[in-house]
Amino acid sequence: MFDKKNILPMLLQEVPIHFSNKYLYEIKFDGIRAIIYVSKSNIVIKSRNNNDLTKKFPELKAITNIVNKNCIFDGEIISFDNKFSSIQKRLRLKNDLVIKDYALENPVIFIVFDIIYENKDLTNKPLLDRKKVLDKYDDTNYFIKSKVYSDGEKLFERVKKLGLEGIVAKEKNSLYYPNTRSNELIKLKNYQTDSFYIGGYIKNKVGISLLLGEFRNNKLYYVGKISVSKTNDLFKQVLSKKVSNNYFVNYQEKGIFIKPSIKITVNYLEKTKSNMLRHPFI
Repeated sequence: MFDKKNILPMLLQEVPIHFSNKYLYEIKFDGIRAIIYVSKSNIVIKSRNNNDLTKKFPELKAITNIVNKNCIFDGEIISFDNKFSSIQKRLRLKNDLVIKDYALENPVIFIVFDIIYENKDLTNKPLLDRKKVLDKYDDTNYFIKSKVYSDGEKLFERVKKLGLEGIVAKEKNSLYYPNTRSNELIKLKNYQTDSFYIGGYIKNKVGISLLLGEFRNNKLYYVGKISVSKTNDLFKQVLSKKVSNNYFVNYQEKGIFIKPSIKITVNYLEKTKSNMLRHPFI
């Protein structure tokens, strides 16, 4: 298990939840899910798809200083400023020296929420027992254990006020099932809601992708797109509109454009620095 380094993480479900004491609750961070293999002399960082990210995060080599056994940790790599865009930029870097310089200016933190190996397989142990093992490891500048809360409803309200991504509910007695999406791990995302104009669309096999925009200084700025099926009421409404010129000032790609007269409510996770919507849906 440790030597093969091919574990895929247990995944979260996004389903309705009734807050209760059968769960532990943690803040959901906006970063890169990672499985980290650590010994006293070496570290290997794998993404949720088992891609090797070790060279992308050289500062995390410091985690080797806190272990004296072979360990496998599950967690989230986040930037110090907790901005997903900072992580994305890091992943695009190619040169090792550039990456090291970037790491000094924009370091990351490994938020660890599980340990699934400590000289032996721990996946068959209940979550509470795995947490006790994890608690033996001290927090450092680069390795921080995820804080556990008992009141999920109160935590979620706090997360919404702070504008964080959401929370995770984990059944206390759940085992660890690699590469499995389980109802024993549930995510509740803190979605934002706003209204945007439809400035055009792109046809696809199952329906259309709506081109969304917002007016700033009387100009329409493209902010993203969402797909709607042929059974959605918006499908017929949009296709009934006359084709027009492109009203977007920042979108020059393909599309069938209409006058931005239809305004719809959209849910999304956040806006990027360039005002694009992350994970929009209706």
